[in-house]
This record gives sequence, C-alpha cells and structure tokens, in this order.
Amino acid sequence: MEEKKMNKGTLCVQAGWKPKNGEPRVLPIYQSTTFKYETSEQMARLFDLEESGYFYTRLQNPTNDAVASKIAELEGGVAAMLTSSGQAANFFTAFNICEAGDHIVSATSIYGGTYNLFGVTLKKMGIECTFVDQDAPEEEIAKAFRPNTKMMFGEMISNPGVMVLDVEKFARIAHRHGVPLVVDNTFATPINCRPFEWGADIVTHSTTKYMDGHACCVGGCIVDSGNFDWEAHADKYPGLCQPDESYHGLTYTKTFGKLAFITKATSQLMRDLGAIQSPQNAFLLNLGLETLHLRVPQHCKNAQAVAEWLEKCDKVAWVNYPGLKSNKYHALAEKYLPNGSCGVLSFGLKGGRDVAIRFMDNLKLIAIVTHVADARSCVLHPASHTHRQLTDEQLREAGIAPDLIRFSVGIEDVNDIIADIQQALG
Repeated sequence: MEEKKMNKGTLCVQAGWKPKNGEPRVLPIYQSTTFKYETSEQMARLFDLEESGYFYTRLQNPTNDAVASKIAELEGGVAAMLTSSGQAANFFTAFNICEAGDHIVSATSIYGGTYNLFGVTLKKMGIECTFVDQDAPEEEIAKAFRPNTKMMFGEMISNPGVMVLDVEKFARIAHRHGVPLVVDNTFATPINCRPFEWGADIVTHSTTKYMDGHACCVGGCIVDSGNFDWEAHADKYPGLCQPDESYHGLTYTKTFGKLAFITKATSQLMRDLGAIQSPQNAFLLNLGLETLHLRVPQHCKNAQAVAEWLEKCDKVAWVNYPGLKSNKYHALAEKYLPNGSCGVLSFGLKGGRDVAIRFMDNLKLIAIVTHVADARSCVLHPASHTHRQLTDEQLREAGIAPDLIRFSVGIEDVNDIIADIQQALG
C-alpha cells in the first residue's frame, strides 16, 4: 500500500518512524547533543549542506525529524520543522521570508501572543504588520497590501474567538499579490481540515494544544506545502532565491527545490536563533499524535453538546461555536470543517464580567488554566488573563468580548461536564 494513500488515522499511528529489522518498534529519544563521524571530510559535507545527516541537535535530531515528518504527512506537506513553541513557529515563518523594511498582512482575530508578535515585536525588527477584518470583502482586504508585503496570515479557527477563516478567499488575495498564505491550523488540526487543500501555502501549529493533547509539553511546528513558487517572485524573496553568503553562496531554491523554505528555516534561523524542541518533548508529542484521530472527534462531539446546552440556558447571554446552526461561521464551518471544528467554544453570561468570574470560581471539575485543547475541560477569561494588556476596544477588535469565557471542552463524559456548568451557574 502506497503511503500517500493512507488515511489520516493510519498516519497518526504509523507515519514518521519506520523501524528496520531489529530496530526499536517505538520511536527512540535521541537524547544527544551531537553525532559522531569517521572522517573530517564527512563532517565538512554536512556543514556545507552537501549531504543530509545529523551533527548537532540544535539543527536536526532524529526524534524530532520523525515527528516533523509525521505532521508533514498529516497535513499533506513536503517538509516540516519542529520548534520550541507555537510562538517560535509563527516567528520563524515570518522571519524566514521577511526582513527589516518588509510588511505583512494578518487577520485581526488571532491569538493574543501572535497579535503582539506581529504588531509589537516584529515592528521593533523593522517588519510592519497591517491587521485586517477577515470577514471584510476581498477588495477591502486587498487595500492593506503594499509593494513590500511578503506574507498573509490567518488562523483556521481563531483563538479564542472561534471564528472560521475563509481560506480560499485569503489564498486568492495573497496569490494575486504574489505572496504566500500562512495558516495557523492549531485548533482544527489536520484531522478536521488541511488548509493546503484550500490554497494555503504554509501551515503552522502550536503542537502544545490538540497534537500533544495532554498538556505535557510546549511545542510548535511549521509545515510547507511546497506549492508556492518563490522563484516566480525572486525579487521579493532574496533570502530564498539569491546566494546565502553564510553557506558559501548556496541558493536554497536552486539547491533544494520544494524543500527550500524548511531548509532555510532550519539551516539559517534554527542555527542562529536556536528555538528547538527537545527530543524528549518530541517523543511525548508523538505519543499524543498517535491518538489525535480518536481524541479530536470526541472533543468536537462534547463541545457540540455543551454549546447546544448553553444556547438553551436562560443565564447565558450568548454562545459562539461554529457547530451551532445559529452561528455566523456555520456555513464556512460546513465547507471547511464538515467533520467538526474543535473542542473550544466561547460564551458570555448575563451580568457580564463579574458574573463570569464568579461562575469560573465555582467550577469543580472544570479547571481555570492558561491552556486549551487538552484532554481535560478548562476555562479562561481572556479579558482578565491572556489578553489583559488590551483595552476593551482592542479586545472587541480582536473579536473578544470583555465578558467572553473561553471554554475548552475535554474528552470526559459530557454529562459530568454539563453537570459542573449547571452547579456553578446555580
């Protein structure tokens, strides 16, 4: 059976690590900083990128590569790279194609950390970002582009607003301006959506969420579809299409073809910035991936039941979940996420912010944690916690109401989850 034809459930369990005769069945943890070679010449070829192989874990490690390969296969990409966090994945993706004097366009409704990364930190490095309303018409969004725009960014399902991105629309706009579309697919996971199938060029993940699925380890991943033609826009992307003096004048697109983007991210950015995922964390991530195809449908099933229950509850002011027929994004969810969106929903209680805080303090089973998307149900009040640096106006711009409770529905028995909400409301 040819592997490309394998279903996602099989890939979750089998992809990445292929033990040979007498090798360990389970992916080993290569807990070593360095790797031995017989001759100086062999080592020299590795440093010149003339041969692929391992010499230092900051650049590549067999455990990490096996897991990155599994994620690439799940997304339908050509190559992937693990990073120390989802934040590092988004930073490396932007910095791999942008430099001082460049510009990016991003949806406003994205994770608060990414919003700060693009709006504040990259600005200090000379890279500007224009934020756009992802639901605006194409011609309006197109006005944000400049001659120096190098990428477009959005989240498949936004954190914490659970807004669904119209990927095809974003891809059309990005490609019309000769730039790649980067989609953060953390909440949907490749189980529920593969953005490459809808025109995205690069996908990022916070593997900390559903991929790990057990709140064990922080991590990130960048996956390249191999579809964006960097050479067709060579003047825009000199870093990929012109000789890299730090590698003896090697040109990534000419030497590595479809692997140019990930090779440059690894051999240049990881070399210099070093935000690696530890092999131990990659090992734990791989264990999580083995059940991803089982957990994600259960998260979605539970979240749908909770959302429907909340919608009928008279103490609830509003509920936001793409699986609800009343939801603004229901049609987009039906199109891009026919098997379910994610386990995260948001809602507000009558009485606003203070009532929300009292409700959360009364929960017993459901925990208040700065996390989403693991096996256990948890809540967060972004206005008081993750997004507390934003004003009420900025919160609303980011699609976050000041009374919004972000609820990550776990894979416990749904009757127990609903019972806990009920008693806390009482």
